[in-house]
Amino acid sequence: MAVTRQTRASARVLSDTALSQLSKRAGETNGKPPLLEKSEGRPESSFQGKLEQFQFADAAKEPGTRAKNAADQEPLSRTRSPLKRGRVDVVSESTKSPSRSASSSPSKRSRPSSKYAAPSKYAHLSPLRDILAPHLICIFIGANPGIQTATSGHAYAHPSNLFWKLLHSSGCTDRRCRPEEDAELPRLYAMGNTNIVERPTRDVGELSKAEMVAGTAVLEEKVARWRPEAVCIVGKGIWEAVWRYRHGRYPRAGEFAYGWQEVGENMGKVEGEEGWDGARVFVAASTSGVAASLKPAQKEEIWRPFGEWVKGRREER
Repeated sequence: MAVTRQTRASARVLSDTALSQLSKRAGETNGKPPLLEKSEGRPESSFQGKLEQFQFADAAKEPGTRAKNAADQEPLSRTRSPLKRGRVDVVSESTKSPSRSASSSPSKRSRPSSKYAAPSKYAHLSPLRDILAPHLICIFIGANPGIQTATSGHAYAHPSNLFWKLLHSSGCTDRRCRPEEDAELPRLYAMGNTNIVERPTRDVGELSKAEMVAGTAVLEEKVARWRPEAVCIVGKGIWEAVWRYRHGRYPRAGEFAYGWQEVGENMGKVEGEEGWDGARVFVAASTSGVAASLKPAQKEEIWRPFGEWVKGRREER
């Protein structure tokens, strides 16, 4: 009988110890002290009551553990410090999409174009000669010569450029001419050619906007000297540069349109006794193969009214 009681006591101690360890582990996992509240209405003399007393006493015997757990919980109930708020802000910024954060960066917006090429880069290439003469129906105004154009010495010489094709399809010429025939344009079709910037580059992106704007004054002098009936601006960007030179800003939304411009925008006006009202301005789409914002069919549609006008004026002569 004594052996049975001793066995039961040992089992109870082992059971109490195991439950205490499980309670400690549960407390560590949840970040709470291993303290269980007493169950209401349960007598302390019962086995469960003694177990709860034992657990309470066990936790009380370990003040270090309880203090440690309390310290771990304390920051959760406090107001977040500025340092933590700063960390949260940094995390929220880093979760933004790369494209949005890049587009909103002031430093990137203010950077100059990385494609710009200094004049010394292509100083070994010669400028393209102007093809001008008196009594022309029109003068075509391009941006500047490309590498192949400058090397060959003929306008719009790159195979991907649509200039000669659009001249034919629009009606400016009765056949598709070759770049090598550019010097014959005044004699054959009463048309000429020049550029807003003389120096060659690989593409117009290697020019600065300041160069484009400054070239307008030179254009005005050329048009005033040769007095064609009209000028054809070969590309929206060229007309924007002319507009900025005249108005001190680029055209706003609604101020730009392809085709004939208002009479007030005529080029080469001459004041005085020998005054001249200037040449009418037609803005056509760029013929460059790099300018792909418009499809070839759309470019032909823009060019057609000018070609029909040129053809009609040539027939009238």
